[in-house]
Formats: sequence, structure tokens, C-alpha cells
Amino acid sequence: MSSFPAQYWIDRFGMTTHIEGGSFAEVYSSPLVLPQTALPGFPADRPSSTHIYFLLEQGQFSAFHRIKSDELWHFYDGGPLVIYEIDITGQLTEHLLGRTAGYHPFTVIRAGSWFASEPAKDSDYSLVGCTVSPGFNFDDFELATKKDMLATFPQYEQLIDRLTRG
Repeated sequence: MSSFPAQYWIDRFGMTTHIEGGSFAEVYSSPLVLPQTALPGFPADRPSSTHIYFLLEQGQFSAFHRIKSDELWHFYDGGPLVIYEIDITGQLTEHLLGRTAGYHPFTVIRAGSWFASEPAKDSDYSLVGCTVSPGFNFDDFELATKKDMLATFPQYEQLIDRLTRG
């Protein structure tokens, strides 16, 4: 647990509201740019990597979404975070991110996977970092709809109902 409240980090990093839920601050975009010709499936050039700080408070969640790049998650402060990943085969994995027993300080969500996250039950908040390579661009972001997710993954109905908007 942290000695700082969530608002401390939000103010310190100048975080704003993220479309998928929670608060974020963009802190890095590599000056090394990868040309679109080297990136099959991407519509334009991308920085080689990008990084954000991301914070979820208890009761908030990051709604199911997917991106075209791998996303590396790093735990920084607060309580543990649970990331739910439904990979391209439909397999559900719960990634436990944190510093407590049974949790890990780092995990990877593979490109094309649907994923959502929320602070663990007893966490006031979770402060993490997300590194994306090739770098993040909202053109590569897809926010899930409940209807489409339930049609594709009916076996995860309770999770989808809880962690999907619209």
C-alpha cells in the first residue's frame, strides 16, 4: 500500500480522464519512428514505443478494449490490480499485478487481445505504467461493446457485463 492518496498521483502527473476509465498521463513517446511499411496492419508510422501512467481507484474499471500492439504493464504504487485478458483464441487469463504475495510487478498483454482491469478487492487504487510497442495511437484502439463481446464470448457473461460500457 502507498503512503500517498490517489489524488496525489493524479495531481503530480497532471492526469486526465481516460476514455476506457480511470486517469492517465502520457509521459513518453520514442523519437524513433517506425515507418508504416515496416508495420503490417497499421495505417501509418508509429513511434517505436510509448508510455503512460494509469490510475484506477476502487469502483473504477478500465473497460474491455484491444489495441494492435503488445502492452507491457508495470506496477508502481497503491494496491494490486487485476487485468482480465481474453486472447485471440478466446482463452481468459487473469493477470495479478502488484507487490503482494501471488502478484507480479510486470505482465504483458498481447496485441489483439481484449482486456479490462480493475483494482483488486481491497485496493484503494492502483497506479501502473503501460508501455506500448509499436507506440500507441488512438487509431489502433477499439473499445468493446457489450453486445459484440457477449455474442463472441458468452461464457464470460458476468465479467463482460461488469467490465464493458455500452
